[in-house]
Amino acid sequence: MQKPTDAELEILQVLWQEGPSTVRQVNDILGRRRDIGYTTSLKLMQIMHEKGLVTRIEDGRTHIYAAAVAERDTQSYLLQEFVDQTFRGSAMNLVMQALGNHQEVSAEEIEAIKSLIAKMEQEQNNRPS
Repeated sequence: MQKPTDAELEILQVLWQEGPSTVRQVNDILGRRRDIGYTTSLKLMQIMHEKGLVTRIEDGRTHIYAAAVAERDTQSYLLQEFVDQTFRGSAMNLVMQALGNHQEVSAEEIEAIKSLIAKMEQEQNNRPS
């Protein structure tokens, strides 16, 4: 997978949320968040097409773009890269840092974390030795 830039990731998030869209539709949504010109969006989406991050269907003069990469796969890739670069590959250090810096953890969040740990322990115990 090609690592998307921050601007490309922003476009992917629009496509994941909205589905296949024209450059104009993507640009209008991005324009609500920040000042971005149509030609900038067009150029970014053309580059993303070349990188294989989006697909493009030509419908007359209109081009419809769709994400070529799954949101979950992209998140996993970027998270793993972040963990590798920032925490020397240790997911535990990431979790400890996140929990240690977060002052207010709700009871629901704690229960969700406990459930996830229990599920992971169960899966580990069910693996063949």
